[in-house]
Amino acid sequence: QVQLVESGGGLVQAGGSLRLSCAASGRTFSSYAMGWFRQAPGKERDIVSTISWSGGSTYYADSVKGRFTISRDNAKNTVYLQMNSLKPEDTAVYYCAAGSRSYRDSRGYDYWGQGTQVTVSS
Repeated sequence: QVQLVESGGGLVQAGGSLRLSCAASGRTFSSYAMGWFRQAPGKERDIVSTISWSGGSTYYADSVKGRFTISRDNAKNTVYLQMNSLKPEDTAVYYCAAGSRSYRDSRGYDYWGQGTQVTVSS
């Protein structure tokens, strides 16, 4: 069992930065691949980024490539999403998830956090 708690969301102006954190409970965090997803009002939950259990493999959606960076610290049971050059279209609730592999489909993940709101003003 893994419990995930996101933090770091907030209101930021376009062009600004935020760093999301996802703290995991449990001793098996390092065995899980992690993903960040986001869901805007009235839209589906979309993949943002994934990272393998070791951190050696990452994936970014085209919409965030070059602006967002995913990382993890297995000693701290935490995964991060550094978001730079934020745009109004990045506004959404951001969720972290844990799964056995770095799936790009949300159905591949077993555990989810409660989400954190990111709002980017123009």
